[in-house]
Amino acid sequence: MENAPLKVGQAAPDFELMNQDKNKVKLSDFLGKKKVVLLFYPMDFSPICTQEHCAFGPQMSKIVKDDQTVVLGVSCDSPFSHEAFKKQYHIPYDLLADPTRKMAKAYGMWAGQEPYNCTKRGTVVVAKDGKIAYYKEQPSLKDARSVEDVAKAASA
Repeated sequence: MENAPLKVGQAAPDFELMNQDKNKVKLSDFLGKKKVVLLFYPMDFSPICTQEHCAFGPQMSKIVKDDQTVVLGVSCDSPFSHEAFKKQYHIPYDLLADPTRKMAKAYGMWAGQEPYNCTKRGTVVVAKDGKIAYYKEQPSLKDARSVEDVAKAASA
């Protein structure tokens, strides 16, 4: 069902999106190899999104404790916007562009056309076996995540 929250234990929908370098990134590339932490966020350069990404960068070692986890940011912004955002704020992980909102809807993270027209703020952890290990949508677009919460989810 499109835009319904996913449940822990459910198979994660596969995706293929462009990152900030215009390279394709697919969930299936990581299956059996790495846990994937998906950080859905509303938009590049907005105050809370900028604050979150700036906090995650220097503390990535809390989230990625070994080479068994990959972090991916996801919003509806373009690869061009992601490229500038990543460069300006030294974001150490790929930012995926979902301009069609297909991934956001498949993961239940689409905020809707009105009044937002953007991705919700939420965290999804996909285990190596391709199943959802953790799913949390923030109560509102204004509620930032903490590094500690994401690190705890990633280690679950």
